[in-house]
Amino acid sequence: MQKYSLYSLVRNSFTRHRNWSPAWINHDLKKSYDVIIIGGGGHGLATAYYLAKGYGVTNIAVLERGWLGGGNVARNTVTIRSNYLRQESIPFFIKSVEMYEGLSNELNFNLMHSRRSMIDIIQTYPKLREITRKMYTMDIFGSTYKPISVSEIRRRIPTLTGGGKDSRLPIIAGMVHPEGAVNRHDAVAWGYARAASSLGVEIHQNTKVNSLLKNDDGTIRGVSTVKGEIWADRVAVAVSGHTTQLTDTVGLRLPLRSFNLSAFVSEPVKPMIDVVVNCPDLGVYLSQTAKGELVIGGAPDPGQSFRRGTNQLVFERTVGAMLELFPSFKKLKLLRQWGGTVDIAPDASPIISETEIPGLYITAGWWGGYKAIPAGGLTFANLIATNTPHQLTKSFTLDRFKTLDYILEPGTTTRV
Repeated sequence: MQKYSLYSLVRNSFTRHRNWSPAWINHDLKKSYDVIIIGGGGHGLATAYYLAKGYGVTNIAVLERGWLGGGNVARNTVTIRSNYLRQESIPFFIKSVEMYEGLSNELNFNLMHSRRSMIDIIQTYPKLREITRKMYTMDIFGSTYKPISVSEIRRRIPTLTGGGKDSRLPIIAGMVHPEGAVNRHDAVAWGYARAASSLGVEIHQNTKVNSLLKNDDGTIRGVSTVKGEIWADRVAVAVSGHTTQLTDTVGLRLPLRSFNLSAFVSEPVKPMIDVVVNCPDLGVYLSQTAKGELVIGGAPDPGQSFRRGTNQLVFERTVGAMLELFPSFKKLKLLRQWGGTVDIAPDASPIISETEIPGLYITAGWWGGYKAIPAGGLTFANLIATNTPHQLTKSFTLDRFKTLDYILEPGTTTRV
């Protein structure tokens, strides 16, 4: 793998940057592999990288139906945090946040990672009780979540002029999560792809998987793709909101429902917000990019769907909620909007598990899976290589639904 550095940038400038090595190698598709990973998004690519790096498994094919960085990994608001409620969730996301902070160096790829804190704006007393409980639980595991006054919130976010005493929902309190961060989503995908490819992993774009294949004895045999059948004794599904579309092809029913989650971006403006702002009572969150754009997200669609557009009702509610807090934003123009499909389990916690079909593994149920990419890939790779759940994800298996050991995790923005 060619090392990126200031020296290599200057050296290649003398040849007008014509001598850079390809970021990853394009291979001809083979008939069989040790492991097939379906999905070339963040979780699929991270899993391939950690399988190759940590377990020496390199005969891997990552099958992506589109192009790298074009799926759900690019359809999110790039918020990274570990402010969760349950004791099973917090250590996992602490690990993921820690891994993100060193990921640019590890992958030798600039992720433009920026730790900037996340401020939760609270407007109801039931929510205040919930986040206070969250604060005490997080403190046990070493994740920081501190109360701040309303005056301190307004000092840190000068453009927050709404939510006063006479408003519909006055701001009554706040919490700051210093570990909150953002980075560049396509860089995460490309960085993992480049590093995995350098270890021998094959990445196949525009290779849609139509169905899973089983042997007569019920074990996994491989996959059927638009380019023919490919065989492997181990198949990992990391396709975000489309998990059930694949598992249904072998009669495997999963406790998942798919929803559209939309977001939108404003025109670039001068720096106004240097933190991630989240308002769980109104269901809106936003941050400002290095280019000056406001990245804004809200609640998912109310009904199940595999669509990738923007629901007009959700859009209007999100904008209305934002303008309650930031009335000066009403003149901003939008540049673009999008939707991504997420599959959600009944308890809103992820599933990283082997299945009843030997050799078939799934990572799914990610309610905001972008923040979980490093730890999700690391733990999923451990499961595939050892057939044993990682210590961080031993509670996130499918077995919990048989015994009703739910990990009820509403997150910080929406309720399930």
